[in-house]
Amino acid sequence: MFTKILIANRGEIACRVILTARKMGIKTVAVFSEADRDARHVALADESVLIGPAPSRESYLLADKIIAACKQTGAQAIHPGYGFLSENAEFAKRVEEEGIVFIGPKHYSIAAMGDKIESKKLADLAGVNCIPGVNDAIDTPEQAVEIAKGIGYPVMIKASAGGGGKGLRVAFNDKEAFEGFTSCKNEARNSFGDDRVFIEKFVEEPRHIEIQLIGDSQGNVVYLNERECSIQRRHQKVIEEAPSPFISDATRQAMGEQAVALAKAVKYQSAGTVEFVVGKDQSFYFLEMNTRLQVEHPVTECITGLDLVELMIRVAAGEALPLTQAEVKRDGWAMECRINAEDPFRGFLPSTGRLVKFQPPQESMFASDVTKWQGVRVDTGVQEGGEIPMFYDSMIAKLIVHGKDRLEAIAKMREALNGFVIRGVSSNIPFQAALLAHPKFVAGDFNTGFIAENYGKGFRAEDVPHSNVEFLVALAVFVNRRYLNRAASITGQMEGHELRTGADFVAVTLGENGNGQSYKAHIPEFNDRTRTGTIQVGNNSYRIHSETKFGHVRMVGTCNDKPFVAQVERGTAKKPLAIRVIHNGTQVDMMVLLPYAAQLHALMPYKAPPDMSRYVLSPMPGLLVDVAVQPGQKVVAGERVAVIEAMKMENVLFATADGVVGKVLALKGDSLAVDQPIVEFA
Repeated sequence: MFTKILIANRGEIACRVILTARKMGIKTVAVFSEADRDARHVALADESVLIGPAPSRESYLLADKIIAACKQTGAQAIHPGYGFLSENAEFAKRVEEEGIVFIGPKHYSIAAMGDKIESKKLADLAGVNCIPGVNDAIDTPEQAVEIAKGIGYPVMIKASAGGGGKGLRVAFNDKEAFEGFTSCKNEARNSFGDDRVFIEKFVEEPRHIEIQLIGDSQGNVVYLNERECSIQRRHQKVIEEAPSPFISDATRQAMGEQAVALAKAVKYQSAGTVEFVVGKDQSFYFLEMNTRLQVEHPVTECITGLDLVELMIRVAAGEALPLTQAEVKRDGWAMECRINAEDPFRGFLPSTGRLVKFQPPQESMFASDVTKWQGVRVDTGVQEGGEIPMFYDSMIAKLIVHGKDRLEAIAKMREALNGFVIRGVSSNIPFQAALLAHPKFVAGDFNTGFIAENYGKGFRAEDVPHSNVEFLVALAVFVNRRYLNRAASITGQMEGHELRTGADFVAVTLGENGNGQSYKAHIPEFNDRTRTGTIQVGNNSYRIHSETKFGHVRMVGTCNDKPFVAQVERGTAKKPLAIRVIHNGTQVDMMVLLPYAAQLHALMPYKAPPDMSRYVLSPMPGLLVDVAVQPGQKVVAGERVAVIEAMKMENVLFATADGVVGKVLALKGDSLAVDQPIVEFA
């Protein structure tokens, strides 16, 4: 067994590998860019080596620097994680040639499966079901349109070296095929250094289901059940679960056996995943093989009781698999939510900056520890006070739960999301909460088009309706009363002017345009010593008990003897006098006022924000890679104005109305802040 390994990655996956290595008694070496100098994976590792500037093409994608760091520290093996160089056959080959063990498949297996064009031909020969399409690289957008017409729309345009939703577009007509080809080629070149693109038929109403497998150097391969990954937004997975609520045991076995046959055909060693697209009749077709550890591997670990990182390390060291196919377990139900730094209410645009608060829910399961199950696990590469840089992907953490069955897993996930405190950057937690509450998701009735169908016009606060807003009002009134009681207990108050706490209040919700709703609240009983009070809102009574201390955002307690977890905080940047309550994805800002103060508040005029409709604003922090207009140019609605790059994704900004460009206020190559003007119309 190795005594020291280097992790050629960053973020949560680097931390995940370090934890298993530590459990196995193996020392670890972290590599880091200048942007990651204070990152969590650097602090966790036994040693660390700086390998270059922030952009990944100048650091994490440089094989020479990583191999040099390996030799410098005496590491005997390299674990590549996922992304970056994890599926780069040339890198794996070079590592082996340098006498270092690559903790992953052999370079020839990566080469065979990493190229999506060649992998389809091999899959076909191995007897795996394949989708119709043109498997040769396409050179021009005109050629892409002709091929798409031949296959029949809709089609999928994919980068041969793509992954993680990058270098992938679905086209429903000639225009989309033409533009999609160009975008795919650019994204593929920037992300993978390989701009080859191919086209295949897009299966409508598909499910995305993948088979996890592991092989050893003795020729043994077993499949570790499936993962359901159909909940996707723009081809990026949002929620993953294991097992799938859709496929039958017979389909599971058939998919598993085909995945194993393909792995054996390429002499596969290590962990890998064969992805299938599954039709509503349970017909399934080979999509691609990921020759690495997947982001969503924890859900498989939960239902099988296996540590996949440990298996990868043991297989790489030459050990045989410790189990047969018959010994693979399928116990309970696991789910994973990807917690990303993006603003769901602004078109999921990336959100970068400092994590002012980062308080995950309490863990009862842990990465690398397979002895504790039926609980909550958080895999992350960040910490409170850390930075979410714009150079890498947007993932903050992975929230994983394991329950006895699917409904218990959903309930655990909703409670865990309620207690996940993130401030300083926006996160997609409200969106995850909405998905988990959607009746079709709860029923297991969905496909890869689920998000597009149900949130096609974007995601709005109204898409997360709360089943009981009066409960949120009661929480705000309870917390407000506790603050008032503390203020009333301060000594030295002027005689005759002491603060007195009443029993009647009005909670006024603060709407987007100053319009809100008023709720009358009465407190018949409140005991500050036992942290218990009864709040009457309308015709309902809420007996609340909570030991949560002042200043703590996560509020844990009971309401009418039922446990709850919510987030309650006093004062926000824009509304310093408000109390913000967040529960089940719903966020409500309220002023808790005395009845007379509420009457006066209703008379306050609303100050509208300035009109910025004449400007094209940067919707996120990022790099301005192109400005497509000039002063004096006539622009029509929908015309391309600028392109911003953030978190490895290109974001195109379009004109929302016809107009004439007055000024260009930012230059190509500028680093932009959120809402920074780029173009002003005359």
